[in-house]
Amino acid sequence: MVEDDELSPNLMPNQMWSSNGEFVPPDGICWVSVLSCFLLACSYVGSLYVWRSDLPRDHPAVIKRRFTSVLIVSALSPLFVWAWKVYTGVMPGPSLLALMGIRFEGLIPAIVLPLILTMVLFLGPLIQLTMDCPWGFVDGLRVAFDPWFWALCLGDMRWLRNQVVAPLTEELVFRACMLPMLVPCASPFTAIFTCPLFFGVAHFHHVIELLRFRQGTVLGIFLAAVFQFSYTAVFGAYTAFIFIRTGHLVGPVLCHSFCNHMGFPALSSAMEHPHRVTVLSCYILGVVLFLLLLFPLTDPAYYGLPTPVCTLASVPSSLCVS
Repeated sequence: MVEDDELSPNLMPNQMWSSNGEFVPPDGICWVSVLSCFLLACSYVGSLYVWRSDLPRDHPAVIKRRFTSVLIVSALSPLFVWAWKVYTGVMPGPSLLALMGIRFEGLIPAIVLPLILTMVLFLGPLIQLTMDCPWGFVDGLRVAFDPWFWALCLGDMRWLRNQVVAPLTEELVFRACMLPMLVPCASPFTAIFTCPLFFGVAHFHHVIELLRFRQGTVLGIFLAAVFQFSYTAVFGAYTAFIFIRTGHLVGPVLCHSFCNHMGFPALSSAMEHPHRVTVLSCYILGVVLFLLLLFPLTDPAYYGLPTPVCTLASVPSSLCVS
């Protein structure tokens, strides 16, 4: 937890402070922050195309090569935040790692509560999967604790990409690195809806591959890209909200991995399900419970108040307090 004296003007000579002790962002910081985020997003997406190949994106060889380049960019991404701090003169009390959500305080709640909240949102799809699954509860537990099952998963390049590498690297780059740069020039609320724009636009690169391999009509590919942008932008706002409220990277990563596993809810199959009344009721119940639990389960008091990224806010925000 960051103490008040760690945030005092005396300990941060390069900060600008108003007469009442509130942080005032340096002039031009927003242009520097937006440009830094843009360059970081371009670096991440560009790293996927440094390899020349005629193979589709799901081919194991393509996935392995992209793992290499995207992991290098992700490992170097904290340098963008460090360079931003040096150039703007913003010298926060919390360390660079703490600003990026890598810290021990409140770690257990950060692992458990956001994931529970996301599972509540997917209550309908989870119930639907349970009804349609041929396995019993005991069989499911046996599979979950079977080391051979996890060995097969770890040997599957697509599984590693969707469940491990993509959630970890995307949340590190598009949340942990970008939000600390955006919060000082905008309120945390504004940053939550600005940051996902970089994330959504970054997914437009899939259009290139779909057109290249003729996987659909031009109109169909364009509509799919618009839908994906909208979906990823909304999801990005949600994980940005979790990051700011909890001050941890692990919550967004786990939620991202879970959502990749679940995919977009299959509403059409739910409408045609033999027990559609029960399934659709669970869909609605999940959304209602999610909205009711959204703020209580992300209360910053559970994670160490105030969360490190919130100490950069130029204007106090209700998102940063319990």
